[in-house]
Amino acid sequence: MDFLFSAQGLPLVFAILTAVSILLYAILDGFDLGVGILLPMQDEHSRDVSISSIGPFWDANETWLVLAVGLLLVAFPAAHSAILKAFYLPATLMLLALILRGVAFDFRAKVKPKRKIIWDYVFKIGSIGTAFMQGFMLGLYVMGLEYTLISVAFAMFSGLCVVAAYGLIGATWLIMKTSGELQNRAIMWAKSYGTVSAIGIIAVCLVNPYINPSVLKIWTELPWAYFYAAIPLLCVAMFALGYAVLHRLPLQDDRGAWLPFVIVVIVFVCCFLGLSFSFYPYIVPGELTLFEAASAPESLMIILVGSLFVLPFIGAYTVFSYYTFRGKTEDLRYY
Repeated sequence: MDFLFSAQGLPLVFAILTAVSILLYAILDGFDLGVGILLPMQDEHSRDVSISSIGPFWDANETWLVLAVGLLLVAFPAAHSAILKAFYLPATLMLLALILRGVAFDFRAKVKPKRKIIWDYVFKIGSIGTAFMQGFMLGLYVMGLEYTLISVAFAMFSGLCVVAAYGLIGATWLIMKTSGELQNRAIMWAKSYGTVSAIGIIAVCLVNPYINPSVLKIWTELPWAYFYAAIPLLCVAMFALGYAVLHRLPLQDDRGAWLPFVIVVIVFVCCFLGLSFSFYPYIVPGELTLFEAASAPESLMIILVGSLFVLPFIGAYTVFSYYTFRGKTEDLRYY
């Protein structure tokens, strides 16, 4: 216990809190961004049902992004400065895309029916733009936060792969929350976007050790190599299981419709753990460790007290909202 509140333990605690916030954002906002990416523009009823499936959650899901950025700022100010400097333009474009999504979500309910499709397109474009920029930043991070022709090309490829990954988790969300024709479409989407996501994961696994030699050492050094090997093996197993499940859906009485979503969540967790272990203890690749970038221990203690007060409320609200709106999505209604 004393270690957790020491000069070495506190940065680790905040690194874990920040990492968990980012992971929860990627999963929770990932599926509602995915639903926006998949929005079927040729079918108004399916669009309404799709948006209805994320209506109670999408705005609150972004809280985890705000929390992660806030923790990074107050706990690791030096890292926040270095990362934001590299991400200034893509982060700005991501925020603009998020604004488009928010505006479109409200405006589609208030405009004349013939103009609703315009805002549905804006919602779809905002979802794609947000996902792409997040993937671009992830790719740039893997490439060491440097703007070169190769790193930008890889970051753009990473952006497309994250769009596919969010499309995958969005499709599995629709499988779980809808039925009938839209659910059948979602099953096909999950197969297609799952293939692209798998290719993207393999590409990152190959490029990361090549760009960052320390990563190869981390993943091959015994005895930890045996533990690390379980992560890609579990990820591969989940993809194989996911494709097997998708080929059997839909089942009678809609049994097992929740399983693809859970499988994709496990894949997200595996990918996140893989990246986290690859760069530890660096928070800025090759430049700053989380211990070097951390605020003073006295400041971290004060921030920790506030975090331990706020986090249970955010977590409780998240659990409450998902429990309250569990089950299949009903037709969209505005009151």
